[in-house]
Amino acid sequence: MRLLVTGGAGYIGSAVAAMALREGHQVAVLDDLSTGHADAVPGGAAFTQGSVRDHAQALLTGGVDAVLHFAAKSLVSESVAKPALYWSQNLGGSLALLEAMRQTGVARIVFSSTAAVYGEPERTPIEEDAPARPTSPYGASKMAVDTALAEHARMHKIGAVSLRYFNVAGAAAGPDGRWLGERHNPETHLIPTILRVALGGGAANGDGGGVRLFGDDYPTPDGTCVRDYIHVTDLARAHMLALEGCVPGEHRVYNLGSGAGFSNLEVLSACREVTGRDIPSEFAPRRAGDPAVLVASSDRIHADLGWRATRGLTAMVADAWQFILERSAPGLPARRGEP
Repeated sequence: MRLLVTGGAGYIGSAVAAMALREGHQVAVLDDLSTGHADAVPGGAAFTQGSVRDHAQALLTGGVDAVLHFAAKSLVSESVAKPALYWSQNLGGSLALLEAMRQTGVARIVFSSTAAVYGEPERTPIEEDAPARPTSPYGASKMAVDTALAEHARMHKIGAVSLRYFNVAGAAAGPDGRWLGERHNPETHLIPTILRVALGGGAANGDGGGVRLFGDDYPTPDGTCVRDYIHVTDLARAHMLALEGCVPGEHRVYNLGSGAGFSNLEVLSACREVTGRDIPSEFAPRRAGDPAVLVASSDRIHADLGWRATRGLTAMVADAWQFILERSAPGLPARRGEP
């Protein structure tokens, strides 16, 4: 299959592109490198630097069977400060892509959506029919793209799948064995934040010398927030299955998660165990709007496509740690991760 991966130089997009290549697909990556990295584009993929608006139609005209759409802005705090940017990039760019697909006859798309469309849920695990009440322009822009996909499926008979996932972690190996992992700036995700402190990067998210954990008085077993985490390789597998699950005229929505979740203290403990380092930490007051528990139900995608998360917290942390070590000592040989 010939695939266009928008945002394929980013963390998740590059891991999915790498898996697609391993499975024998032809892959073209389109990324403007505003947050992605050219050296993250897997070897064997054709790369075009530029925006979806400017380049998608030409790439689709060249012969593409399906699109994997990751290109988006994804920082919640930035979306609150710059909402117009998120509507323009996330919704506007996606509408331009859908129009290019319509004009070129490309009829399958898998979209990187988000659990942020649910906002603060009434109950967990969260199912796909839970009310969509996003609390940020980021979540609202993703929900608007989901709506656009449903309309294009109805009107133009494309097959579309939206994958709504929570916290993605770990690292994946590209075709050449190099690790593909998180390189956000600023880094807002808990696992790479903790591991940077373990490496000796100084304070993670405060003025002290360690990791700051927000809230220790939640109604959870250890008092800290519980969040759902899935390995980026499990996530990539879900995208490959979703390609096969695209049905003309239908827009399907699937949540991706472990169904269980891990607390902030459990994540910190796993990072200490994997690294063998006593990572300093401190508690800070709760952040406004942080629910106690966010966990997804993945029953629907399991029933339809047979997907389940298979890699646990220790594997996520271990692979993320290997990626960070490789980045800190680029002369060392890479250890090949699991496919």
